[in-house]
Amino acid sequence: DNFDARAEFTEPEIRRTNLAAVILQMKLLGFGAIETFPFLDPPDAKLISDGYRTLEELAAIDADGGLTPLGRQLARLPVDPRIGRMLLAAESHHCLRELLIIASALSVQDPRERPMDKQQAADEIHASFQHQDSDFLTLLNLWAFLEQERKALSRNKFQKQCRQHFLSWNRVQEWRDIHTQLREQMHELGHKESDTEGTFEEVHRALLTGLLSNIGLKDEQREYLGARGGRFYIHPSSALFPGRSGAGPKWIACAERVETTRQYGRIAAKVQPGWIEAAGAHLIKRSYSEPHWQSKSGQVAGFETVTLYGITLASRRRVNYG
Repeated sequence: DNFDARAEFTEPEIRRTNLAAVILQMKLLGFGAIETFPFLDPPDAKLISDGYRTLEELAAIDADGGLTPLGRQLARLPVDPRIGRMLLAAESHHCLRELLIIASALSVQDPRERPMDKQQAADEIHASFQHQDSDFLTLLNLWAFLEQERKALSRNKFQKQCRQHFLSWNRVQEWRDIHTQLREQMHELGHKESDTEGTFEEVHRALLTGLLSNIGLKDEQREYLGARGGRFYIHPSSALFPGRSGAGPKWIACAERVETTRQYGRIAAKVQPGWIEAAGAHLIKRSYSEPHWQSKSGQVAGFETVTLYGITLASRRRVNYG
């Protein structure tokens, strides 16, 4: 009965995925508006509006819907536009080397395995790579371990080492292949790695340029208020999961939001509201209140409130009301 009730064919991919990359390519190639293109299976209007919203968030399109110079560069990168946006921000934040590793990891399936009969053993080994404030830096720690082992061991021994650490050798290889391709692509676009190592702040400022709708502010129930009124919890696999890292950080950004038994944010990191404000400068809304005279400075001052997607980043910040 279940089988007979199913659709005869799988729904076409264009009707079930984020269309940001498709819209970007269509604009670059001059195919006109996606809404009027004669697809055999036209995508849903909601998916189209979600795609446009993503491109606006990434500053890839302007107010008239045309491609920005940043959007043209994004269209040349063979990855999700969010990941591409992080990579393009990385050079100015002196952390392209680190972002190439993280971006390629986010583009493949997680190489860490957790067999049903050995979950605890796998968790203990994977915990040795964890960074307490950032799952993104955990990926860097894992990469450093793998590169060290790869150079020291033969192919067979390296495969065995991966199995012993509950890592999929095939996915590790795919991670490395994507990294090589992205590195070449960034070099072709004229971006080069910095000579110095990227700091925690630099790496996460670059990441935030692609994750503005995945930020969260913790409330009293350890739940996070997300963009546009959404709410979610940190995924239990994260190093930031409450209990594992105290009560959990006040501000976080996560790579993706998933829904299982409840809404979760996966691959999370602790961030600062000032970093979010800088990354989302083109999206934030400001409101002003309580103008008052300051005799010492001889000016009218007021209080500024800064919000992004309904989340207050700063409140009652004293500014010159002029």
